[in-house]
Amino acid sequence: MKRFDHTRTPFSPYGFTCEAWKPALMHRPDRHNEIEINFLRSGSLSYLLGGQRTTLTAGRLAMFWAAIPHQIVAWEGEQPYFVVTLPLGWFLAAGLPEAFVHAVLKGQFVSESKSMKGDEARFEQWESDLHSDDATCERAALLEIQARLLRMAQSLPKRAQTRAPDPNLSKADQLACHIAQNYAEQLTAVDIAKAGGLHPNYAMNLFRKAFGTTMTDFITQHRISHAQRLLVTTADPVIEIAFASGFQSLSRFNDAFKRACACAPRDYRKVNQHRG
Repeated sequence: MKRFDHTRTPFSPYGFTCEAWKPALMHRPDRHNEIEINFLRSGSLSYLLGGQRTTLTAGRLAMFWAAIPHQIVAWEGEQPYFVVTLPLGWFLAAGLPEAFVHAVLKGQFVSESKSMKGDEARFEQWESDLHSDDATCERAALLEIQARLLRMAQSLPKRAQTRAPDPNLSKADQLACHIAQNYAEQLTAVDIAKAGGLHPNYAMNLFRKAFGTTMTDFITQHRISHAQRLLVTTADPVIEIAFASGFQSLSRFNDAFKRACACAPRDYRKVNQHRG
């Protein structure tokens, strides 16, 4: 059974997988350039996703672009839950409705309002198929996942459902939300602490303790995620994307992007941008 490895390198790929995961608190956010689908057998799971707390309940499919910083901060129930990871390129080429695809790529936590009969058995079958080392079974799983996502998109005809932030956020969560809402601006530790009514030193220590990273690195994560979305979903020049994401120069953007993604922004766009 899988569980989050806190020592893994950010943006290390998972590839095409379907695994049973043990619910556990994450001491730092994870990021990987795949689409992630979650399915709970029981209980609930709360993420801090892009600075907003959002909760998934049992029996309902939910998905998000995992390049956005995401971190499990609470759960109920002890049963393992299923996680499917889908390469971004496959997701973009799967023929899903454009509105549905863009909702995911724009950072929404997309979830169904009701359960669909047979989902638990589907995930169990996909897990078995992808552990079989059989190319035919893998292809069957991909086709079934594609069909299931088409049904999911159909159940959300007008707009994808999004979860509102929890009104009872902790001080650390309030700091994260402020960053998530203002990362494109020139934020400082003093600005962020002031928004939470805290002393800057206390705010920085509280944030690191809660999320396992500094506020500066958290801001950069959000800016890189925003840039990734623009690179994939627009034809805007790279320099415009750099400024729109909150970077003050193209050189700083390129350096930060290469450190986070192990490639240049232009190369990332060539590999991942939707064709068609």
